[in-house]
Amino acid sequence: MRQHPLGQTGLTISVPGLGCMGMSKFYGPADETECLDALAAALNLGYDFLDTADTYGLGHNETLLGRFLKGRRDRVVLATKFGIVRPYHSPDDSAKRRIDNTPAYLTAACEASLTRLGVETIDLYYCHRRNPETPLAEMIGAMARLVEQGKVRGLGLSEVSPETLRAAHAIHPIAAVQSEYSLWSRGAEDEMLQTCRDLDVTFVAYAPLGRGFLTGTLDPARLAADDFRRGNPRFQADALARNQRLLDGLAAVAARRNASSGQIALAWLVDRAPGVVPIPGTRRVARLAENAAAMDLALTPGEIAELDGLFPPGAAAGARYAEGGTAGIEVL
Repeated sequence: MRQHPLGQTGLTISVPGLGCMGMSKFYGPADETECLDALAAALNLGYDFLDTADTYGLGHNETLLGRFLKGRRDRVVLATKFGIVRPYHSPDDSAKRRIDNTPAYLTAACEASLTRLGVETIDLYYCHRRNPETPLAEMIGAMARLVEQGKVRGLGLSEVSPETLRAAHAIHPIAAVQSEYSLWSRGAEDEMLQTCRDLDVTFVAYAPLGRGFLTGTLDPARLAADDFRRGNPRFQADALARNQRLLDGLAAVAARRNASSGQIALAWLVDRAPGVVPIPGTRRVARLAENAAAMDLALTPGEIAELDGLFPPGAAAGARYAEGGTAGIEVL
């Protein structure tokens, strides 16, 4: 498994890493035994970068990882996040969630995450979403104090603008920025990727497989009743029909390379934007191995150009999130 530096922290992380969100929420029911087995298999395959957040399953995801990490903490670079506060009585109602970046809240949230994870230090602590009502200097200052106290090693930001990244980095070094990036979500290419290179900040790409769509194996009609994608604009009838047509060209490239569509999508991302760390999520051991193997698929410049043409910026129909889910996202 290839490794990449995590900003200026001195840590390195596996490429790819593993997004753990789906092990608790948003993509239908998850079996804990299956998830724990998948985490063990991921370590055996060389994955050492695990990504979670306090809002995933209202703390369940961190608790699950805490169980897994017992006796394994030194083998993992652990990332979690604060900032999205969901009401416990209706956690799936995105319209009722709030974004909290206040120093008091993030300090308490860090303590709660440390307890659920069963660790003394979080390797990478992200602001999950920005609330401009809290001045950036106040938030970053409070996060920096967590570093000084040894509770956090590196600071991260998620779904921010290049301007916010530069301003935050001037206050305290930022180790990583996490945003959605894939063949059908290419906004990071506008300015953020170059800003990260300029500042020596690692770019972590979530949903690099388009929430499973780019694998070509997803049947939207069979999604679980509580699957987040049922309400996502890109999976709605008219948009979905247009997006399905994008998959034919991807499948053709995959067939020529004797690979899966998902592998080509991941290979495109790391070959087109060296230094980007994708964190595809899965609960299946076979998918873990498939995603890891994609890192060995070196695409030619011609293949990258072909995929760029098949998926030009803006090609995907529908917004990335429904309206209630855009709070705190600085660049849509």
